Amino acid sequence: MTDLNRRAAAILTVDLGAVVANWTQLRDRVAPAECAAVVKADAYGLGAAHVVPALRAAGCTTFFVAQFEEALVVRAAAPDARVLSLGGLPQGSEADFVGNRIWPVLNHLGEVAAWRRFAHAQGKALPAAIHLDTGMNRLGLGPDELEALVSMPEWLNGVDLRFWMTHLACADEIESPMSAQQLGRFRTALARLPSAKASFANSSGIFHGPSFHFDLARPGCALYGVNPTPHTANPMRGVMRLDARILQVRSIDSPATVGYGAAHRVEGPTKIATIAVGYADGYLRSLSGRGHVHVDGVAAPIVGRISMDLITVDVSGLPDHAAQPGGLVELIGPNRLVDTVAAEAGTIGYEVLTSLGPRYHRVYSDPYAPQ
Repeated sequence: MTDLNRRAAAILTVDLGAVVANWTQLRDRVAPAECAAVVKADAYGLGAAHVVPALRAAGCTTFFVAQFEEALVVRAAAPDARVLSLGGLPQGSEADFVGNRIWPVLNHLGEVAAWRRFAHAQGKALPAAIHLDTGMNRLGLGPDELEALVSMPEWLNGVDLRFWMTHLACADEIESPMSAQQLGRFRTALARLPSAKASFANSSGIFHGPSFHFDLARPGCALYGVNPTPHTANPMRGVMRLDARILQVRSIDSPATVGYGAAHRVEGPTKIATIAVGYADGYLRSLSGRGHVHVDGVAAPIVGRISMDLITVDVSGLPDHAAQPGGLVELIGPNRLVDTVAAEAGTIGYEVLTSLGPRYHRVYSDPYAPQ
C-alpha cells in the first residue's frame, strides 16, 4: 500500500480489466453488430480519461457522451475513435464539432437544418446521427417531424448520415410491452426513411435478443457492473470498490443518541464507528438508517443521519480487532454490490456511480494484468 493510500480518507478502486471484460462480453453478444461504449458523466463516475483508453485498446471504436465538453475528454483519450454527443447541436457550435471531429446526434429538424447549412458552407457533407423518438417523448424527432422528413428527404442534403437511432424506455422491465412497441415503431420509421445503419439497444436492450441489435449497440451501465437484467442474476463483472477509513470508535454504555437530529437512539451498550465519507463524497444521504457497510467481511448497519463528511456505523456485533481507527470498511464492492447499495438508497445503480465524488483517492488497475 502506498503512503497516499494510507493517508486517504477513502479509496475508490476501478478494475479496468473488468470494464474491458464486460465490453468484450457485450461485443460478442451483439456480433456481427458493432458494440460502442457510452462513457457520459465521466464514464458513469469512474473516470473517462482512464476507461476510454482501456476500451479503445480492447477494440472499441465508437464512444457516446451526453455533452460536447465530455466529447473533448474522449477525443483526447482516443484520438482515432468515433465520438458522438447525444445532447444534440447547441446553437453556433457547428465549427467546434467539425474542428474536433465530433459527430452530433441531431434531435430535431432545427438541428438537422443547422447542420445542413453548415455543411453547404463547408462544401462537403458532414457526418451525424439522427435520433428518432419512438415513445420516450424526450429527445428525438417526434411524429410530426418524422412525417416532414419523409416528405422532404432533401432536408438530409449535406448530412453524411451515419445511422438512425432511438432509445428504449423500459428495456430493464422484461414484462413491459413498451420495448416491442418501440421496436415496431422504429422498424416502421426506418422503412420510410432514406437507408442508413441503425442503432437501438442500450445495455438492457442487448439482452432482448438479436432483433434489437441492428447495426450498433450502445451499452452504458452494464460496462460498469450495474445489472442490465434485474429480473435475473447479474451477467456482468463488478468493476469498482469503495473503501473508507474508520476515524474513531466510540463505546456508549447508557441510553444516548447518535448524529444530527438525534435521529438514532441507543438504549444500552453499543459501539459506534465513525467513517470518513459523507454526502459531499456522493455517498447518498438516503442511506441514512437504511444502508450497510462491510467491516472485516461482516455487514454493519449505518445508524443516524449521513452527514457531509461522516457516517456512523453500529459495530457492536464485531470483535474489537475488526473495527479499529485507521482501518478500512467496504462501502461498495464484492460484499456490497452497487445494485444492493442502490436498492437500500431507494434509487438505481446509475445514480450511485455518477454521484461518486472527487475527494476519493482513485486507483486504477492495469486492464491487461494477469488475473
